[in-house]
Amino acid sequence: MDLFGDLPEPGGSAQGKEAQGQLRLFDDLPPAGSADTGKGSSLLFDDLPPASSSDAASSAPEQVSEGSHAKGEKRKSMEEEEKNGREELVEKKVCKGSVGILGLKGYVAERKGEREDMQDAHVILNDITEECQPLPSQVTRVSYFAVFDGHGGVRASKFAAQNLHLNLIKKFPKGEVVSVEKTVKRCLLDTFKHTDEEFLKQASSQKPAWKDGSTATCVLAVDNILYIANLGDSRAILCRYNEESQKHAALSLSKEHNPTQYEERMRIQKAGGNVRDGRVLGVLEVSRSIGDGQYKRCGVISVPDIKRCQLTHNDRFILIACDGLFKVFTPEEAVNFIVSCLEDKNIQKREGKQEADARYEAACNRLANKAVQRGSADNVTVVVVRIEH
Repeated sequence: MDLFGDLPEPGGSAQGKEAQGQLRLFDDLPPAGSADTGKGSSLLFDDLPPASSSDAASSAPEQVSEGSHAKGEKRKSMEEEEKNGREELVEKKVCKGSVGILGLKGYVAERKGEREDMQDAHVILNDITEECQPLPSQVTRVSYFAVFDGHGGVRASKFAAQNLHLNLIKKFPKGEVVSVEKTVKRCLLDTFKHTDEEFLKQASSQKPAWKDGSTATCVLAVDNILYIANLGDSRAILCRYNEESQKHAALSLSKEHNPTQYEERMRIQKAGGNVRDGRVLGVLEVSRSIGDGQYKRCGVISVPDIKRCQLTHNDRFILIACDGLFKVFTPEEAVNFIVSCLEDKNIQKREGKQEADARYEAACNRLANKAVQRGSADNVTVVVVRIEH
């Protein structure tokens, strides 16, 4: 059994991306049917010996001589002992990363900022396992967290918050499947397409037609595997503790979609649209979204980028937030800000609340407040998902 099929060969491209100032460990999933699930991602377990190393000693030819039977028995015993020791080492290192099903619990804070109304929406579903029954036998727990940043009105973001997870539950793999990963990816693609079509149908039936649109950043947790589906410029960040440096790293789990990016601009131009002042037709800031019916003919699509990430014992929390936060915070600053709040001994625990709940709630609220103080004129929504060990 290949426990780490999503890990690449040594010498991947993570270092080059890290040098650009933002670490991306988890590249896009391949198309359905592709056997390659991890090119470009970081090698997290490079200290494991190769699968064949335990047999290396036994591959040497034996010399036959007088007394070779006793020597052979002794050598065989030593080889078996060495092999068992190596297998035990591998098992220990594998077990170190396999820590059972990690608990997930979400917290949120939102601020209107300088906007006239609040156009963001969010969803926190710590456990939707029962709703997804009957589950494949490989799946024990399902969770869902999402942030939607509306523009042109609140209707698209509210519609997505109310309906996307319901469509996801309907389409989630039921019963036995050959590959959970490929089926979940297809489920997410179909869910986004269906939700967008539903909203556009409702929007076009209005007089006048609704012109609302929304980003969507969703984290679907299937046991200890995160599937991150993203449209637009909201982001998902993972906080992972580095034991060697004893620092917390901010790992990007999502890919932003702006019309200034080469592939996005080429698609828009091929569809007959154009990019002016960094916007589609000089107006729309994102190149993928739910809604925005008037821009769908210009190459704006609702096909999300989907990434896959396996949680480890070093992971602390997931941050999902709209661009209102990231206009005034880098991912690293936001993660370090939350960590400092969680370590603040002056946070008062309110009656009836667990200490961890009080700390995470305070961290969300402080981060949202600080974003407004720093001058973010946009709506700010911060969702932090605690990873419980």
